[in-house]
Formats: sequence, C-alpha cells, structure tokens
Amino acid sequence: MGKPLVLIGAGEMAQIAFEYFTCDSDYDVVAFSVEREYLRAPTLCGLPVLAYEELERTHPPERAEVFVAIPATGLNRLRTRLFQDARRRGYRCARYVSSRAFVWRNAEIGENCFVFEGNVIQPFVRIGDNCILWSGNHIGHRSAVGDNVFVASHAVVSGYCRIGAGSFVGVNATFSDRVRVAADNVIGAGALVVRDTEPGRVYVGSPARAVPGRSSFDVAF
Repeated sequence: MGKPLVLIGAGEMAQIAFEYFTCDSDYDVVAFSVEREYLRAPTLCGLPVLAYEELERTHPPERAEVFVAIPATGLNRLRTRLFQDARRRGYRCARYVSSRAFVWRNAEIGENCFVFEGNVIQPFVRIGDNCILWSGNHIGHRSAVGDNVFVASHAVVSGYCRIGAGSFVGVNATFSDRVRVAADNVIGAGALVVRDTEPGRVYVGSPARAVPGRSSFDVAF
C-alpha cells in the first residue's frame, strides 16, 4: 500500500490525476473530495466522493495527503483557492512528476505540481507551487515558473525566462531567451513571445501582442 492520497476535485482533471497517481507513483488514491454544493454522486472510479468541508473527520492531515486536481478554471484561481485552503487546514499537498519526464537533478518543483510525460526541465529551473505542466513542454535552463501557473502542451520556454504567477500558457507557445511574462497573463496558442509582457493581459500572435482592451481575467476556461 502506498501513501494515502485524497484528490480534491471530481472532474476530468481529477480522473486523469487518479490514473497517473495510481499507475505511476507511490501514492494510493483513497477518495475524491469536492465542496458540498458540487457533490453530485457518492462514488467516482470506485472510490468515495467526500464533502470537502468534512474531510478532516474521515481523512485528517496526519493520515492522508491531498492533491488539488483542478485545471486552469478561472485563470487558475479555483485551484489556487483550494490549494491555499488545504495547506491552511494542515494538509501536505502531493506532487506528481511522470516517470517519463526528464527533470535535471537540481531543478526545483513545488507542492501540488503535476508534471506530465514528455516534459523536459533543464538545469537550475524553478517551478513554483501549484503548477500544471501538460505533456511535452520544454523549460529551458535557469528559467522560473511562478506559483499557480498552467502550461498546456508543447510550449517552449527558452533559457533565463520568467513566467509570472497565475498565468496560462497555451499550446505551442514559444518564449525567447530572457523574456519576463508578468503575472496573470494568458498567452494564446501558438504565440511567439519575444519581449516582456504587462500584468493581466492576453497575448496572441507571432510576434505576440496584447489584445487591446481585453483583460486576462475575462477569458473563460
């Protein structure tokens, strides 16, 4: 038996996390948990779905870890809220790094991170807390990804870059060396980012430019 793990969430991301944690980790997923108003069914994947508000009663922090399995909903704000609340309640948040990812020995990866297969994380990289890196990304040497970031598949982050906290990076986005992406950015699919960005903006195109009059907080996920 592995370390007991409760997955916070009951949607597609939670079911994907169940597959990966079950087949490729030292954890034993024992339950799902959602806030009471979203509790639609008593079981999922053959496991109980518990009310998050009562989780300490059945799976206290000293007996189980949690993973907040929520995607980029609300520009990562839902995942961030639940992650911060779980830590406040004393839970240790697990991380998953695929056995098929390449992670250099001195790269740092925070709590509640999920690193899918095919990611390349080079020397001296820092990945903050509560980040999701979908399949096939390249994170170049000495780059840093801030807290609460979601990176979709096949993004290329060159060396010495900074990806600001709370940002969303779309499929096939590319970042030139030393680019600094501000907090709460949405970088569109296929964008080529060659210069620093401003907070709370949406960037699209090649080279990427901010969409006039549009806030990243208005983007639906």
